[in-house]
Amino acid sequence: MKKIEAIIRPYKLEELKEALSQIEISGITITPVKGYGRQQGHSELYRGAEYLIDFIPKIKVEIVVESKDVERVVDTIIKSSRSGKIGDGKIFILEVTKAVRIRTGQEDKEALS
Repeated sequence: MKKIEAIIRPYKLEELKEALSQIEISGITITPVKGYGRQQGHSELYRGAEYLIDFIPKIKVEIVVESKDVERVVDTIIKSSRSGKIGDGKIFILEVTKAVRIRTGQEDKEALS
């Protein structure tokens, strides 16, 4: 099993959710996050004063899938989240050694569905 973590633009979340649904991926967790990379923040005006906003709001999407589904899910994330501009985000893939559904005690593959 693999855990896919994607950091995406907030306005791309609905498009990603619909795209994942079309490939029958239904279990996702999202977290609002802030960060910066090459985008380096931006300036905003508030009551006549200029402020530097260092951390840009993003959404972190976490999905645990069977190893065989990783490429399909990553391709879907890329297609639905790409704008072609700096700040589109990143995808990280991590190894998952065990998954357990708390309610039933099901493990691994059975816990994912």
